[in-house]
Amino acid sequence: MSANPKASERVDALREQINYHNYRYYVIDDPEIPDVEYDRLMIELRQLENDHPKLVIASSPTQRVGGTPLSAFSQVVHEQPMLSLGNAFSDDDVISFDRRNHERLGVDMIEYVAEAKLDGLAISLLYENGELVRAATRGDGATGEDVTHNVRTIDSIPLLLRGAGFPKRLEVRGEIFMSKEGFRKLNRAQNDKEEKPFANPRNAAAGSLRQLDPKISAQRPLSFYCYSTGIVEGGKLPDGHYQIILALKSWGLPVQKEMQLLKDINACIDFYQKILNKRDKLPHDIDGVVYKVNSISQQKDLGYISREPRWAIAHKFPAEEEITKVIDIDIQVGRTGALTPVARLEPVFVGGVTVTNATLHNESEVLRKDVRIGDTVIVRRAGDVIPEVVKVVMSQRPKQTNVFVMPDVCPVCQSSVIKEETISRCSGGLICDAQIKEGFKHFVSRQAMDIEGLGEKLIEQLIDRNKVQTIADLYHLQRDELISLERMAEKSADNVLAAIEKSKSTTLPRFLFALGIREVGVATARGLANYFTNLDSLMDADSETLIKVPDVGPIVAKHAYEFFRDVRNREVIQSLVKSGVHWPDIEADFQDDDLLPLSGEIYVLTGGLTSMSRDVAKEQLQALGAKVSGSVSAKTSVVVAGEKAGSKLTKAEKLGIAVLDESGLIALLAKHSK
Repeated sequence: MSANPKASERVDALREQINYHNYRYYVIDDPEIPDVEYDRLMIELRQLENDHPKLVIASSPTQRVGGTPLSAFSQVVHEQPMLSLGNAFSDDDVISFDRRNHERLGVDMIEYVAEAKLDGLAISLLYENGELVRAATRGDGATGEDVTHNVRTIDSIPLLLRGAGFPKRLEVRGEIFMSKEGFRKLNRAQNDKEEKPFANPRNAAAGSLRQLDPKISAQRPLSFYCYSTGIVEGGKLPDGHYQIILALKSWGLPVQKEMQLLKDINACIDFYQKILNKRDKLPHDIDGVVYKVNSISQQKDLGYISREPRWAIAHKFPAEEEITKVIDIDIQVGRTGALTPVARLEPVFVGGVTVTNATLHNESEVLRKDVRIGDTVIVRRAGDVIPEVVKVVMSQRPKQTNVFVMPDVCPVCQSSVIKEETISRCSGGLICDAQIKEGFKHFVSRQAMDIEGLGEKLIEQLIDRNKVQTIADLYHLQRDELISLERMAEKSADNVLAAIEKSKSTTLPRFLFALGIREVGVATARGLANYFTNLDSLMDADSETLIKVPDVGPIVAKHAYEFFRDVRNREVIQSLVKSGVHWPDIEADFQDDDLLPLSGEIYVLTGGLTSMSRDVAKEQLQALGAKVSGSVSAKTSVVVAGEKAGSKLTKAEKLGIAVLDESGLIALLAKHSK
């Protein structure tokens, strides 16, 4: 069918609309229309192009994916080398960089542009008369690979520049990367297909960009930000790096939001600290900050040294991943008897601290990663999250190693170990010193009885020296007993006794939470207290009655019922009450979680979890003040997506709601479990 004028006009109009909406979505982050309307425009354009093949052009939004798979990548010689940056690892290095610039330029003031250093792959985009004609990787800086067919599939990279005023021949340089959420989605898809997941977003982006078949690249969630230019012919750019980036943005190229124009090097160092503090909250991985002299004329005067520009430097963040060796695998026993394998490591500096151990979560996780004593491993520590073993470096595994086996008996009290789904648990209860110590620590914690001064070391001394056997014994401690302990002077002992006395006046929800009933967090304790209004009614309730309490399921009801049926637990409670622990009458609108870290947030759990049950995850989130809902809505704060997450995840993504995978949930709970 031949083209007609009306079809041609409509095709041009549709392309203009789609390119405009791509600009609003990817460049200025302010979409005007919903996704469904954008899809309608694309469907109409495809249909018109199918009906009128002569109207199809290479720069059409419908032609991002096309052609047959390549047999190999062709080489591209960069007309202007893509150089690397020098690194700064301290404020002193940055100040020295600035001092050298001042000395060479002989000026009093130097403006800098500071931007986050994306952890992705450098790319060169060549536009001729506003149309993308070639994309090449950095390679060795002099020669890269032609990846045009794959780069065209990245929606955030315009096939045609917008507006006017751009040079006839313009090379744009930037970074191709994968967002954290895109990376999680990709690995979920890999797992669904029973294919090997990617180790990190950078590897995923590199693997996606170097696909010989562009259809595979098109399925990968790649993004792009520009950060400089290369060859410029047939036009002129502003004499300022910051101003050049703004010009690129006006022509439709996406720019990172973190970029700032700063007056001096001290402002750069302040910028570095601000970005470092918000690093974990950014939607993409970064590994530092880049400072560039803003003036292009000053850049030319400063020139280059070896393969690095003198006018730019990368201020690197402390490494979040490092390599070390597993010396041993210990078993920690928690308050509820859960056994957690912990890798003891050769000390390594990572994420700003020296790390000597890392959690292995549970037996299933150890076996999945196949971590063994003697292995060389990659350890990760992001922000405040406790360190974890990311993977084993198999090529460095010693010849004789043994597969990890979870013990059948508790390493502390020698009681038998019971396996519950993915969790192994000591059956020793009150005879297990590890559980007793953790129970004491929980009892005195801020959200429980809030006894200041009774720290971990003091509790361990009290138990090890047989000064206390149950939590009720804390209320019978004598001044002389405390003074006899290490690092405990008279004043310190008096302060501890005063804190213990003060804690006698509490609330029923706090008291219930302090008892350490399995899976009863702050929110559940409050719900139980409000429902029963007094302790006796709660202690006498059967499982059927307990299930009637809002947010209490059969598992929690079972744990609460069994706890109050245990004669030893009842005796401890009676002793606490006789010691003077008391609380006021319950008020229906009682609130006790104002200071909890997740107060006011609504979480939704979907899909299967491997490291814990959904009920346990729910209780732990509620313990941190979150409300856990069964459905996704615009009010939802976060969706936790486990394996084979379904429609709830889809709805969350459509609504733009934050999504955590299981490792993110574990990190969140670990961060707030102190």
